[in-house]
Amino acid sequence: MLMEKVQIPEQQRGDWRIERFKTSDIGTLMYTFQGRGMPAGEEYTRLLRGDTLVMSDTPAEMRDHYEAVYQAKGSCLINGLGLGMVLKAILKKPEVTDVTVVELSPEVIEMVSPQYQDERVEIVHADALTYKPPVGKRYQMVWHDIWDNICSDNLPLMQKLHRKYGKKADWQGSWCHDQCKRQRVCGY
Repeated sequence: MLMEKVQIPEQQRGDWRIERFKTSDIGTLMYTFQGRGMPAGEEYTRLLRGDTLVMSDTPAEMRDHYEAVYQAKGSCLINGLGLGMVLKAILKKPEVTDVTVVELSPEVIEMVSPQYQDERVEIVHADALTYKPPVGKRYQMVWHDIWDNICSDNLPLMQKLHRKYGKKADWQGSWCHDQCKRQRVCGY
């Protein structure tokens, strides 16, 4: 399996911090974290901005990114570095030739990027909405993961990013896009 937990040291820069957390030891019950189950007694890593959970390396988060990792080949673009879990997974694929990661937070770049030193990786401090890829650049995979929560309010920004990168991508997707669409349809 290409997706796995990250090995980033606990640290803090400004409002951002990376920390380990362990789910409660409740026998064989599943521990629920933000409504998404996890095996009890496991340790994970999370990225927080203040008290807001931005990302974790839990099984649910890994599942959310499977399609992007599966689609990754050739030249790839990832909007949102997070813990680098997607970056780590796609770098294991020999068919990935280069990866550009666009990250808005310099603190996240400072904490996370040292873990992903690879000649195929370029981490750019920029906003995904205003970043301009090099002229003539085409990506085989583009992945947008810049949201903290699964919420239908994210859909307009997802659509904007898909339009922006649509002519430069063979395939693109957004973190939890389908779940956000279901929220809108179901009204929750």
